[in-house]
Amino acid sequence: MTPAAADREGFAALMLRMRSAGVGTQQLFSAIEATPRRDFVPAQWQDVAWQDGMIPIPCGEAIEGIDLQTRALAALDLGEGCRVLEIGTGSGFTAAVIGRLAARVLTVERYRTLAGEATQRMATLSLGHVIVRHADGANGLSAEGPFDRIVVWAAFDSMPRVFVDQLASGGIMIAPIGPGDGVQKLARLTKLGSRFEREDIADVRLQPLVHGLAATL
Repeated sequence: MTPAAADREGFAALMLRMRSAGVGTQQLFSAIEATPRRDFVPAQWQDVAWQDGMIPIPCGEAIEGIDLQTRALAALDLGEGCRVLEIGTGSGFTAAVIGRLAARVLTVERYRTLAGEATQRMATLSLGHVIVRHADGANGLSAEGPFDRIVVWAAFDSMPRVFVDQLASGGIMIAPIGPGDGVQKLARLTKLGSRFEREDIADVRLQPLVHGLAATL
């Protein structure tokens, strides 16, 4: 099977899984299909790019399986005018998908290597409104907000209340909440006044949020 055929088959299987679970919209699926996932994973893992499992990437990191990514992006309920903050760029795949659905995306990565590679991928895809920044995003980016949507790909040990002021009224934040060494809840947090209304989406096991920039990579 050619890589292109494998990608079509992988994407079709993803759509079947998500639609059977009642997850996602045609706009989201179109954005995912238009984003060449194979180009966002190392060569040795490209054959499993569409499977639902963590995929290793440089700097000892990993990106989430496509099913979890799709569920999280669906829960963001993205619209054309949305300003989005992403914490944990990784390879840049989710930022690129978001960029096809939102007005502006600011994605933050603590590893300089990953930030640089993601920047190159955005340029290749002509996604100039997706800004990749090498920075510490553990407490968000209050000077850049407010944002309509925030998504974090690392776990908080408790409710991330520092982000309330960084969300616009009615804004949505997606983040794992729970112990760093155990099962967490992927939560959908909607800003109501000065508080969050919480809805748990799925059980996940992601790395705990780390403060500061990576020392070397």
